[in-house]
Amino acid sequence: MIRNGVAIDDTFAEAFPMKGTRLVITAHNTTWARHAAVAATGFATSVIACGCEAGIERELAPDETPDGRPGIAVLIFAMSGKELAKQIERRVGQCVLTCPTTAVYAGIAEGEAVALGKNLRFFGDGWQISKVIAGIRYWRVPVMDGEFVAQETTAVVKGVGGGNLLLLARDTDAALAAAEAAVAAMQALPNVIMPFPGGVVRSGSKVGSKYPALGASTNDAFCPSLVGLAAKTELTAETRCVMEIVIDGLTEADVAAAMRAGLDAGIALGAAGGLLRISAGNYGGKLGPFHFHLRKLMGEGA
Repeated sequence: MIRNGVAIDDTFAEAFPMKGTRLVITAHNTTWARHAAVAATGFATSVIACGCEAGIERELAPDETPDGRPGIAVLIFAMSGKELAKQIERRVGQCVLTCPTTAVYAGIAEGEAVALGKNLRFFGDGWQISKVIAGIRYWRVPVMDGEFVAQETTAVVKGVGGGNLLLLARDTDAALAAAEAAVAAMQALPNVIMPFPGGVVRSGSKVGSKYPALGASTNDAFCPSLVGLAAKTELTAETRCVMEIVIDGLTEADVAAAMRAGLDAGIALGAAGGLLRISAGNYGGKLGPFHFHLRKLMGEGA
């Protein structure tokens, strides 16, 4: 399949079940809400080593937040509800409670309830008080700029992690342009995040390693510097740079929509812009139940 000079591989991205939640962080202004959101979603690119995958979903206008202040919605995903609850408490406690003027609320109403402000209230050292509004409990914790308000719990729901696109390009400039365009198109959609820096990962991995202690290692089949050296390569001599985009979403449909938007953005750049091919990473379909076939996504978007 060729679209605007770009070859679309007959392959699929393999994704996995995760648990996810949305948090709404508000503050006196957008600047401070963003400071808290950036800190809370830091070091959260991959569950392999970070414990969770997290990112900013979008900015929220005052009329979209519980307290009528500017806000930021963030999504956090982990492999289990227990690990997600641990990550929520640590990240909110260290990065939102500490940030000037912030408050935090659940961004999903229905699901398994886990602690949000329920345990963080104890920072108030006995001065904390609760307020129930419309059946929802909030905690007010005294801090040096006034009080920190946190909803007692947030909802955890089933999610999907590991949707991906591999963008094979003529050079670094073209690969970055394609990746940036694809990420921008995906960020315009709800319910998804791209957890790596700028939404892009250059260190794509494969399962296993020659070193027994490592569970994952560099995806040598897509490394341009290993063409002619590695036993197997997916690249031609003209492909000098590959970038990957990983997508996590609240539903399978959300991940599919984001991948479709990324495909369209890359194809719009086209071979004239240096994008030669789009592929995806999988493990033969044996590890993850969600399979996003690139050509089927293109057909659905036609």
